[in-house]
Amino acid sequence: MRISPVESADELADHRARPAEQPPARPGALLTATGLVKNYGPTGALDGASLAVMPGELLAVMGASGSGKSTLLHCLAGIVRPDAGTVTYRGQDLADLSDSRLSALRRTDFGFLFQFGQLVPELSCLENVALPLRLNGVRRRAAEAHARTWLDQLEVGDSAAQRPGEISGGQGQRVAVARALVTGPRVVFADEPTGALDSLNGERVLRLLRAAVRESGAAVVLVTHEPRVAAYTDREVVLRDGRTDDRGSAR
Repeated sequence: MRISPVESADELADHRARPAEQPPARPGALLTATGLVKNYGPTGALDGASLAVMPGELLAVMGASGSGKSTLLHCLAGIVRPDAGTVTYRGQDLADLSDSRLSALRRTDFGFLFQFGQLVPELSCLENVALPLRLNGVRRRAAEAHARTWLDQLEVGDSAAQRPGEISGGQGQRVAVARALVTGPRVVFADEPTGALDSLNGERVLRLLRAAVRESGAAVVLVTHEPRVAAYTDREVVLRDGRTDDRGSAR
């Protein structure tokens, strides 16, 4: 069953020509980073990183700790502005968007999945999943009905009334997947989504995440240092010393 978003995001209008130096052979890319440079004082995090994400693609960004993976993810999501280079989403340069427009984009078109879930402990699992919809102005009954559908799809419907502290880590991460997908995002950013789980629970979360995004049509940019996690994706990009190496199709 395909689960459609409750509200579609505003269409981004101001499409621009892609820079000539962007990654080749990716026509129709949904999200593109070109020549990203980011420094934190004297410490360089990114040094010309480039990649392109296709609609519906599961992309793994691999690299050792400290290689700049999380910084790249944050630049792609418009959370961090690079010192140089461009990030374009559906042809729109994120640098041209105001902070309020970027925030709106992250509420509608982007979904986020973190290593430790980051669920709100005071809310039930159902309320946690419904929260992004409520923040977008969806009425409570409609938001919770849609959230319950996602909880069922991620096989944690029985935990709807429980709080995050009352369920296991694996269940909590599946609730977090439901929350990341409930608004019908076009891109999900996943930062080490199974890093806090044992291998059995981690693989279950990855299987369900992959099935859910295939059903929804969302693209996923997944940061990991583990080859077993990258094996669930379509393609791998390796980040080393702030630069990217596109390995092409991984499967």
